[in-house]
Amino acid sequence: MEARAIARYVRVTPRKVNQVLDLVRGMDVENALDTLTFSKKHVAKKIEKTVRSAVANAVQADSGVDVDDLYVKEALVGPGPVMKRWLPRAQGRATPLWKRTSHITIILADKASRPKGKRGKKAKR
Repeated sequence: MEARAIARYVRVTPRKVNQVLDLVRGMDVENALDTLTFSKKHVAKKIEKTVRSAVANAVQADSGVDVDDLYVKEALVGPGPVMKRWLPRAQGRATPLWKRTSHITIILADKASRPKGKRGKKAKR
């Protein structure tokens, strides 16, 4: 069973969003929400809202699903449209400003379908 939620046109650059998504990718939903709640990054609130929406979608799709058995299977970010603006500078010049947006996708799945050894073990070298 999978459930997804997409937050579109979030006014944060994809690079900044990906820093926070790296923290929660592969975590249990409960741990991911705790991590996002106490994160200092501004975009963590938007991601937390998206994770909660994905949990609600999972419950809506299958009323027998246990929220404690869900984990963040995928956490993706893609670029949205770029708003192009101009900033006035000295001597009549202007520099371009690109205000980037992001599309955030969160996919949750059951722990039963989780591959073994993905989270919490050190990689062998």
